[in-house]
Amino acid sequence: MEVIALVGPSGTGKSHRALIVAHDHNVDGIIDDGLLIKDSKIIAGRSAKKEPSKIRAVKRAIFMEPDHAEEVRRGIESIRPKRLLILGTSRNMVNKIVDTLHLPPVSKVINIEDIASKQEIAKARESRAKEGRHIIPVPTIELKPYFSGYLIDPLEIFFKKPQSAAKRRKLGEKSIVRPTFSYYGKLFIADAAIAAIVDNVATSDLSITRTGQVHIKNSQDREKGISISLDVTIKYGLPLRDILLNAQQRIKNMVEYMTGMMVKDVNIEVRRLSID
Repeated sequence: MEVIALVGPSGTGKSHRALIVAHDHNVDGIIDDGLLIKDSKIIAGRSAKKEPSKIRAVKRAIFMEPDHAEEVRRGIESIRPKRLLILGTSRNMVNKIVDTLHLPPVSKVINIEDIASKQEIAKARESRAKEGRHIIPVPTIELKPYFSGYLIDPLEIFFKKPQSAAKRRKLGEKSIVRPTFSYYGKLFIADAAIAAIVDNVATSDLSITRTGQVHIKNSQDREKGISISLDVTIKYGLPLRDILLNAQQRIKNMVEYMTGMMVKDVNIEVRRLSID
């Protein structure tokens, strides 16, 4: 495994540019502020950017908690990246992460000044200072329903949504956002596409003979993602609870895998029983 470091002071736009750097250097894994990311999905870890204090954030970012470090080590072993990108505020911080996670020595260091202009760095710092915006390098994916008439962004996270212009974010409040770009541009997914995935996954179990209406709804808590509701027909005489629990898990896993969206819950209602 080859390890590359992206180094720059806090708030200079490292996370914002991480996906571009990863693409340009054929990186297949990213470690940023306590998270292990692969193929634009969070594989393991917990974000230091959600910690309430700077001290706890630093501890989280350099994996000082043994269970956190072990979780990410297992994640790295599971994905076996050929090239890993580590983000840090200094070379010393990157080396601490390398030592804690038992990784090979850093082979290449990229400084934020090498990939961003002074103006871009200054703008990133201003945004951090004024708005408290923190980036997680996982692209935004948007759901665009055909029939329900709304556009949602389930991967953009706001701890508190402003109610009016008079209640704008106060200095010191923080928000965690994911970039609205990916290597392929902005992605839109129709609810009909997700419904088709749900139908296919549900009926792949021969116990479920067909699905009825599939509804996709945006969660009020955007960090938790979307909600999926559907009704099904199940063969008579089979254990309903086991079949439904299995279907819920399969649908959640496949929708998250195929779309990159987070699924809050899957609600399944048995409307009919079929007899062969």
